[in-house]
Parts: sequence; C-alpha cells; structure tokens
Amino acid sequence: MSKSNINSPQTYANSGVSIDAGNELVNRIKPFAKATSRLGADSALGGFGALFDLKKINYADPILVSTTDGVGTKLKVAQTLNHHDTIGIDLVAMCVNDLVVQGAEPLFFLDYFACGKLDVEAAATIIKSIAEGCKQANCALVGGETAEMPGMYKNDEYDLAGFAVGVVERNKILPSKEIHKNDVVIGIASSGLHSNGFSLARKIIDDKGFKYDEKLYGFEKTLGETLLTPTKIYVKLCLELIKQVDVLGFCHVTGGGITENLPRVLPKGLSAEINLSSWEMPLIFSWLKQKGEVELSEMLRVFNCGIGMIAVVNEVDGEKAINAIKKLGEQAWVIGKITKGDEVTYIDE
Repeated sequence: MSKSNINSPQTYANSGVSIDAGNELVNRIKPFAKATSRLGADSALGGFGALFDLKKINYADPILVSTTDGVGTKLKVAQTLNHHDTIGIDLVAMCVNDLVVQGAEPLFFLDYFACGKLDVEAAATIIKSIAEGCKQANCALVGGETAEMPGMYKNDEYDLAGFAVGVVERNKILPSKEIHKNDVVIGIASSGLHSNGFSLARKIIDDKGFKYDEKLYGFEKTLGETLLTPTKIYVKLCLELIKQVDVLGFCHVTGGGITENLPRVLPKGLSAEINLSSWEMPLIFSWLKQKGEVELSEMLRVFNCGIGMIAVVNEVDGEKAINAIKKLGEQAWVIGKITKGDEVTYIDE
C-alpha cells in the first residue's frame, strides 16, 4: 500500500464492504418477499425483526416447530457453474421438509447469506429462488441477513443458511406413538440428490476427470444441471396426505439416507425392512455408484437413492396412501415394513 493510501481517510468500502450494494439488494428483493405473503405474516423487509400473528391462523392448541439447515457443498457446484437460480429452493426445502415430518404447516422463513464480495445480481437471483421455495411451501419469507465478509470468503464464494418456523396442533404432532410391527413403509420419489452427499459426488467427479458441462450417455441434461436439480418440497403433499390417510409418521431422507433417518421417527425397539427391488434407483445414483466404486451400504448411508420422503401407515391404509400420493402427482411405492430391531435391514427380492 502506498504512503498516500495509508494516510488517506479510510471508509468501509475501502475494506471491501459496500453499504450501498447492500441497500440496493434489499430494494431488489422486496418484491420477491412480498410475493410470499401469507395469513399472519404482515411485516415488511427492513425492520429489526419480523412479526407473525398466530391468532389469524385459527389453531386451537398450537405448538411451534423450528428448524435450521443449509445446502452443504452443493453450493460449490452452483458457484463453479455460476448457476444460482435454484439453490434457494434447496435451502427452503431442507428446512420445511423437516417441519412437515412432524405434521407442521410452515409459517415463515428467514435466510442468512454470507459472501466475500456482494454481487447484487447473483444475490438477488439466489433470494428470488428462496422466495420461489417459500411459495411452493406456502411459507412467508419474512427477513434475513446479508453479510459481506472480505477475508472470510473469496470474492466469488458465498454460504447459505435457512431458518423456518411452523405450527401443528398439539394432538396432531408426528410421529405417532402408535407405530407398530408390520406397519407399511411408503417411499416417495426424490428429484435427485437433493442437498446431501455432494462432497462424495464431487470427489468422484473430480477423481475420475468428469466435467460438469458434460452430457453423459443416458442423461437428459448435463452432469452439472442434473446435480443442481432442486430438492423437492413435500409440504403440500404431506399436509394433504394427512387429511386423507391416518399417517403415523414421516421421514425426510437427508444425510444418512434411509439407514440413518428412518430410525429417528420410530419407537424404541422398532426398525424397518426395506426391499431394494421395490423401486428403481435413478440413473444419477447408479452412475455415482459405478464410477466411484461405492459399496451399496455406503450409497444407502450417504444418498437418498431415489426416495426423498417416507410415510409410515397402518397395513390396511397402504394402498389408499399410494393412490392418494399418485393423485397428488408424485411417484410412490411400498418399499418395506416395520419390524422389531434397532437397525434398518435391506432385502432384494
């Protein structure tokens, strides 16, 4: 640094933080947030906190449910490809899908966006996609934080975190304590990797010399576009299914796969037997398995392998639940049953 620069008056902009860019971003995203407005959420962006009026949603005995999550190293793929218009859907999905497994209706969402240097265009695109995710979940985007932190991140790097709050009637909290042996396990299709397992996926791709812009045999899109397929938001499906069928529990299949996640919603002493032949593993998973020489047991612990959400219902309600899910536009299969035990077991028949 020259002597004249050392002795000249210093500003926040000189340190790498632009207040003006931050203000421009807030003005750009206000219409996106306004488009997610729902009953009970009336606050405008720009205040120190957002208000939600629980009385307006007419719950008799409401219990609030809260979640927080991110999208992991899927961000690295989005940043490498400079493709930011779906990553916000992933962020919302990872939070609201965790809410709905407890029977909760999402109410509002807040985001945390941190970067090395604020690119208003890219940030606005990301937050617009967050708003899109909120609309899919009927969840109000009520605020967030934009942090420009030079030295903490490279100029073209950013990180995301999300926070969601939902509500459920006390007597309708899931999972039910009435889950028993021989209840049916229903798998609902994922849209792809969702937002888990990307560190392994990226390592396989890098180690084997593949490029994100390649269109591989059998794939409809490039490898990068396939990986960036947004996480499916199951909120409307699950809330409607609860109305039609006596759902005993839901399981959001995230990091840990079916192996680690399904036991989280089951009573002590119960687990599940999953039939791997009951659905076909989508191409992206079989491709990663083959190219990475990944053991099947590891695949099932890392990736969702084509099942993004699980519903547990009584044996007599299995067919009814499958038909209801299909009428709501999603693919679903009976993939197993509840058994005695502590660990998920797999069969292939």
